[in-house]
Amino acid sequence: MTKRALISVSNKDGILEFAKELVALGYEILSTGGTKKMLQDNAVAVTAVDEVTKFPEILDGRVKTLNPMIHGGLLGKFDDDSHQAQMNEHGIEPIEIVCVNLYPFVETISKPNVTWDDAIENIDIGGPTMLRSAAKNHQYVTVIVDSNDYATVLEELKANGATTIETRRKLAAKVFRHTAAYDSYISNYLTEEEFPESLTMTYELKQNLRYGENPHQKAAFYQKRLGSDFSLAYATQLHGKELSYNNIQDGNAALQIVKEFEMPAAVAVKHMNPCGVGTGVTLEAAFDKAYEADPTSIFGGIIALNMEVDAATAEKLSHIFLEIIIAPAFSQEALDILTKKKNIRLLTIPFEQAKQDQFNVVSVEGGLLVQEPDRYGFGNADIKVVTDREPTEQEWEALQLGWSVVKHVKSNAIVVTDAQMTLGVGAGQMNRVGAAKIAFEQAGEKSKSAALASDAFFPMSDTVEAAAAAGITAIIQPGGSIKDQDSIDKANEYGIAMVFTGVRHFKH
Repeated sequence: MTKRALISVSNKDGILEFAKELVALGYEILSTGGTKKMLQDNAVAVTAVDEVTKFPEILDGRVKTLNPMIHGGLLGKFDDDSHQAQMNEHGIEPIEIVCVNLYPFVETISKPNVTWDDAIENIDIGGPTMLRSAAKNHQYVTVIVDSNDYATVLEELKANGATTIETRRKLAAKVFRHTAAYDSYISNYLTEEEFPESLTMTYELKQNLRYGENPHQKAAFYQKRLGSDFSLAYATQLHGKELSYNNIQDGNAALQIVKEFEMPAAVAVKHMNPCGVGTGVTLEAAFDKAYEADPTSIFGGIIALNMEVDAATAEKLSHIFLEIIIAPAFSQEALDILTKKKNIRLLTIPFEQAKQDQFNVVSVEGGLLVQEPDRYGFGNADIKVVTDREPTEQEWEALQLGWSVVKHVKSNAIVVTDAQMTLGVGAGQMNRVGAAKIAFEQAGEKSKSAALASDAFFPMSDTVEAAAAAGITAIIQPGGSIKDQDSIDKANEYGIAMVFTGVRHFKH
């Protein structure tokens, strides 16, 4: 009996060579549509599927392989006498190899002006059905969805006349992963609910990592197709070692902060918290401020910059041990300077009109938490001056900087700033006064005449008391405590200007 292989692919990379090899091994090729034409045009003998089904393609090609003559050949057990008897009765011949990939649905919906009709017409029905049938029957059928597997299949066919059950099982598992991902893209595209009754997401392997947070933990980095291009997942690495698990976490934290600023800004991050944020008229000036904010913690840190890195800034960066520098671009002079350091990672990410994810997803034991990103900024806030004294112009600038940074600091969070840089950061403390004390200690004498930003309200007036002792002259906080008036009274007592935003910025 002639061995049969069914080939129908939208991605035709490598398929001509694969089909020729199968013919040389004695396989009859069944095919449809564009694949059939391409093979015929290249002198590969092909049997049209409608010759097998005895039924023409109908409904503009929507129905061509959905037929018992095809699926009987895919699902029949080769060593089951009952199955074989039924197949013989109906003239159904087995199909040993299925090579199918699907209509380009994701590529279609990625187009900027895609229409609803175009998207719907690129939902493949027959392809996934054939793949699932063949994969279910992998005890007997070899099913291929990835052109990278052509060589393995041919090697085994040439060596043994058949593929091994281990290979067929691996290929079947890949098929079910592929069709599950394909269906998830379709369901997400069609879904209008913010939080539907079930949530299916697909991530594609970007790289295996050497280890996770610690050397004894295995890890890998997956990227979300159609996800945010303002991300480490879609960064272009120009130089340096591969990113580590902790690099990716810290780099992501730095990106989220630096995107808050339109003026030149530099952000230094260690362990997912900012150790220095600076702004300036030039990128070099901004970096000077970020470095000055904490010249100790920046060692071994991650730097994110929101402007093209020039030679002057690169020269200063080159004198510090840094893990990563992230920017929209690097001038050639900057690259010449920085690439002299063998291991430093240099990454570029598109800052202008970058697409960002609609939701943040965090894994917890046994589930996922899904929420909208915290994009609430100073410009969105319903600012209210609640003290007798209003902030000065310089204090307003410092308050805005502090409010832009504190939302990215682990709670409880306190950030002390002047108009151009962070002076002290108190992160992740169990009480707010503790976070404030850390920030004041770091800022030292610079706390005098500085501003303080708090991610959440003051439950009592003790933080204002501590701020006054440190020399703080302006405070920004959400407000909303039942004891707000105590804090307001204390601020008035010390001549501190305090403003409420009405929105907290917890970060866990």
